[in-house]
Amino acid sequence: MPDIPLRSFRNKQAGYQPLDANSPNIINNLSPTPNDTAMNRSVSRAAAVANAERSRGNRIRRSGARPQRYVDDPEEAVGLLDSSREHGEDEEAEDQDQITEEDVGMRLPDSSKPSTKSTPSRLKTKKSPKAKAKGTIYTSRTIPFQPNSSLQHKFPPNIVRNQKYSVFTFVPMVMYEQFKFFFNLYFLLVALSQFVPALKIGFIATYIAPLAFVLSITIGKEAYDDYKRNLRDREANGQKYLVVDPPSSQSSSTSNSSLPFNTTSQIPNHLSTRALPSSSLLVGHLVRLQKNDRVPADMVLLWTSDPSGTCFVRTDQLDGETDWKMRIGVSETQGLGEAGVAVLGSTNSNGGTGEAEIYADAPTKDIHTFIGTFTLNRPLAALPDDDETHVIGDDEDEDGLVGSPTPTQRSPMLSHHPSHNPLTDVPMKRTNTKTRSGGATVSPLTAENVLWSNTVLASSGTVIGFVIYTGTETRAVMNTSKAGTKVGLLEVEVNGLAKILCTTTFILSLVLVALNGFRGGVFSSHTLIAVSRFLILFSSIIPISLRVNLDLGKSLYSNQIMTDSTIPNTIVRTSTLPEELGRVEYLLSDKTGTLTRNEMEMRKLHMGTMSYGQDSMDEVGRQLALAFASSNTDDHHTQHTQHNRGSSVALAHPNHTNSHSMGGGVGVAGAGGGRGRRDMSSRVKDVVQSLALCHNVTPVTNDDGSVTYQASSPDEVAIVTWTQSIGLTLVYRDRTKIVLRAGDTLPETLLTFDILSLFPFTSESKRMGIIVRDHSTGEITFLLKGADVVMARIVQRNDWLEEETGNMAREGLRTLVVARKRLSAAAYKEFEEKYHVASTSTGTTAGTSRAEAQSKVVEEYLERDMELLGLTGVEDRLQDEVRSTLELMRNAGVKVWMLTGDKVETARCIAISTKMVGRGQYIHEVAKVKTSDEMKSHLDFLQNKLDCCLVIDGESLQLCLNLFKNEFVEIATKLSAVVACRCSPTQKADIARLIRAHTGKRVCCIGDGGNDVSMIQAADVGVGIVGKEGRQASLAADFSVTQFSYLSTLLLWHGRLSYRRSATLAQFVIHRGLIISIIQAVFSAIFYFAPIALYQGWLMVGYATVYTMMPVFSLVLDRDVSRETALVYPELYKELVKGRVLGYKSFFEWVMISVYQGAAIMIMSLVLFENEFLHIVSISFTALVLNELIMVALEITTWHTYMIISEVVTLFFYVISIAFLPEYFDLSFVVTVGFAWKVAVIVGISAMPLWIVKVIKSRIAPAASSKLL
Repeated sequence: MPDIPLRSFRNKQAGYQPLDANSPNIINNLSPTPNDTAMNRSVSRAAAVANAERSRGNRIRRSGARPQRYVDDPEEAVGLLDSSREHGEDEEAEDQDQITEEDVGMRLPDSSKPSTKSTPSRLKTKKSPKAKAKGTIYTSRTIPFQPNSSLQHKFPPNIVRNQKYSVFTFVPMVMYEQFKFFFNLYFLLVALSQFVPALKIGFIATYIAPLAFVLSITIGKEAYDDYKRNLRDREANGQKYLVVDPPSSQSSSTSNSSLPFNTTSQIPNHLSTRALPSSSLLVGHLVRLQKNDRVPADMVLLWTSDPSGTCFVRTDQLDGETDWKMRIGVSETQGLGEAGVAVLGSTNSNGGTGEAEIYADAPTKDIHTFIGTFTLNRPLAALPDDDETHVIGDDEDEDGLVGSPTPTQRSPMLSHHPSHNPLTDVPMKRTNTKTRSGGATVSPLTAENVLWSNTVLASSGTVIGFVIYTGTETRAVMNTSKAGTKVGLLEVEVNGLAKILCTTTFILSLVLVALNGFRGGVFSSHTLIAVSRFLILFSSIIPISLRVNLDLGKSLYSNQIMTDSTIPNTIVRTSTLPEELGRVEYLLSDKTGTLTRNEMEMRKLHMGTMSYGQDSMDEVGRQLALAFASSNTDDHHTQHTQHNRGSSVALAHPNHTNSHSMGGGVGVAGAGGGRGRRDMSSRVKDVVQSLALCHNVTPVTNDDGSVTYQASSPDEVAIVTWTQSIGLTLVYRDRTKIVLRAGDTLPETLLTFDILSLFPFTSESKRMGIIVRDHSTGEITFLLKGADVVMARIVQRNDWLEEETGNMAREGLRTLVVARKRLSAAAYKEFEEKYHVASTSTGTTAGTSRAEAQSKVVEEYLERDMELLGLTGVEDRLQDEVRSTLELMRNAGVKVWMLTGDKVETARCIAISTKMVGRGQYIHEVAKVKTSDEMKSHLDFLQNKLDCCLVIDGESLQLCLNLFKNEFVEIATKLSAVVACRCSPTQKADIARLIRAHTGKRVCCIGDGGNDVSMIQAADVGVGIVGKEGRQASLAADFSVTQFSYLSTLLLWHGRLSYRRSATLAQFVIHRGLIISIIQAVFSAIFYFAPIALYQGWLMVGYATVYTMMPVFSLVLDRDVSRETALVYPELYKELVKGRVLGYKSFFEWVMISVYQGAAIMIMSLVLFENEFLHIVSISFTALVLNELIMVALEITTWHTYMIISEVVTLFFYVISIAFLPEYFDLSFVVTVGFAWKVAVIVGISAMPLWIVKVIKSRIAPAASSKLL
């Protein structure tokens, strides 16, 4: 790559000089005349080759010490490509120095030192420490236009793969996931033991069939889910895109002779294109996109059909924000036009070095940062004179009110100025710091010039992008974590209980064999067989039917959720987790689209002596109409629709004033008096017109002719929409001009204003400003709006601002203070000169950065003693019933965290309006923390004030997690509420994992955008909302809902009920297996410790299925309270979250019950009956079945029809089956009265004491739910 002698760009603009007013207008574009095309093309090629030759031996320093908002790897792997090495020439290597970012600037040092070593490879890499651990190498790259195939295939294929398995890994991985739990492994070993003749007991099917049933269901479900993922992957990978190829030599010659390289040359017929699937796109491809196309890979925007050189993209699947973001085409390629971009690099095929190349930094996760350069190896013409318009501000900061740049901020008319630099937005001409010898130029690239993968082109027209990252190196993939297999806490608890029972079974078997004397020795084969047979006999202690019952129960709960009419269209995508909904203790929620609708609405306007609410906005419109009517009567400068939008008006005389300009009677620069002498309509006009001008909103015409407003901040759109509703409409906006229309009826009044300067909103300044000049009068006005905390010291003294701001904030409204200051032409010229010096300073003088120098000039000349016009209150409309839902969550013991990519001020307002923060509760804000000492002081404060709400930004959060992870999570998890702002998708997921790991509690994450997928997948329970941001979060979630308010029913009713039912079912199934094992143990102990089965064959099969399964499974229909009670008393959820329903205490209670009942049934059977073995089997088994039916009845709180049916039908089946099992029952003995009363006695002895204990316990220590019945 040729030498790039650049200074740092964004904050350090040394080497640039402003255009002189008398600078000649040499050329407006790069294209020669048709007659000179061939000659200039050859000159360009010669210049490019000469530059490449001169670049040999030079060094370019690039490294990865770049501050980022959230980056995995502290060092970036780096490398450069030498373009001439494509021909196999041996080149001297480029040494690797550093690109450093000071504040937000980028520095590429000179390359005066010779190279000292050589390398055989064009692509150098350096693996960062974390990359080493992960085995992933990320490299920077320099990609020439039309690169060769070997270079393109060095980068990952552009394949989307969300599948969990392949054909070869499916069976092994599914089996591993199933048998890594002891519960399933135990059943597998027991089933396999039945193939050993010496260990065979009963029917093999009784051991194999349940296990096979469970595995078949699991494998089938996994196979189906992965098949659906495969279909989605194939659809995404197979989507076709147009790739622009260079024309052939013949067609290229024809095209070049007839196509001047300018923005008016848009002849798609001359383009050589081919359709390729997304998976076949490679780095270096030129991709042509149209409206609503999904961006298939990360690409630099080279050209757009919009004359301004900009386009809008929807990034909701990347950052969760529904507002359109503006992207800017590279100014040099925008000037070439569509056909000109297509032929760039076509000389590569003839052995040249290429006309252009792009350097792209190593891929990172940060979607807000990109560092790259565009190199054009041909001479650039000088810039023509520009007007006085420029945009001022810190380009790196994308936070705040306006966020990403908007058309007025960085949308020059690039078709007229092909060499305009979108980074600076100040008309400048390039000097040697930007232009290399031979005419090659290098332009910096930022995130504003890049279309990230998985975003969608929203604006009309066509764009061409240059692919720089593909596949796993795209921002979208790097911010998406792989979905793991989620296992519910109930499964883990049951698995733990199974280990206890297995240990108990082994000890019991060993004791019985020992009591028999270890015949043949302790380690003899006889002893091992005896112990193994006892283990198999007692295997029913851990019945495999437990898995069948639990899985069937989960399916029933899932069906009940999806058929609940109170939460329509709810979908359960992971049917193994319904019980987890009843264990949630932390709720992590997205903001935009989840808690809010992202629909802003202007609610209040306060002007000191007058306040207008939503119901009195018509009065504002009437006053505005009166003001314009009066202005038109007194003034003859009315502008009509035939006004020429492109006309230019010279600066008015410094003393010239006109009331038409801003509706005021004061023309002195900076004056703010005279308010008391002006009528109300004039004051209304002042504030409304200021709101219609001070913003970054652009009107966009849709395909159907309708007009929509686009901006990076929805509250600005809300304000402009409000001004339209009351009679002042924004009709046109570009970089240099704003046109407003007063009145909706003819004759119209068009008000045109030149934009002289724009001061973007930043999170540090908390305000934005604009300097406009009235087109008709020449009056210059500085307008400013911002947060009250900074505006209070800027505006004139008043006695109402602080009080009214507090009132609006308590209502959850987002407040903005509006002020203005009139400037004379001389005052503005003086400010402009001072500001330009600050803008082009190196930033090293007296240790002051460029941003600080700029801010100082603005404060000195503009932000002093400004006239306070009014205060606005904008409401971000919340989702239905958000406040009541969050209140229910808090009362249920669930701690709510809000994780958002939005700015601190917005998140703070939403936290107040949603009642996450209680009335009067202290909010502790942690933002822009840079040092460990500062962070430690914040943590010390929070430790002593746990009742406050913490608001922390992403940068401070990352610093905190790096330095004080344990301390932070220890304190934060005790706070009543936490709001994390400016979070990247990966940060959200890391927070969820951190809470899970530290607390061991269940975490539920809910979101609605693609940026929430990682968080949803990292949670114990992920809930996705189907909303404006698409279905990506819904498809990735375990549960899909359509409203946030459905969460209360999902957790407090269905979650609580599912967990309680499954816990009871698990305990009862274990009890059912344990009692029969106790009976077997007592029988073996009495009959000489022989490992002989008491119940064999069909009795065991029937006991696990027909005789007990229906009544036991009917417990999943039980409920202790009604739906209304569960939602009215959320404290019941808090009681269940403690996990006592399936704790060790309740488990050992059931063990003791089983031991007592098993021993009572077996001993009483031997006492009351003769020594005939058949009679002992019949009486004990009958008593056992009846005992279980009674125990189920005792456990039921609320009877259901199916419960009664299951009890009656089961008893009926048992009685009938006795007649068909003569080998187990002596019919002549069973039908006697003696059999009946003796069975009744045994059942009474085993069940009656338990009923008595239950009645006493309900009187002495009733359950919390029973108190509400």
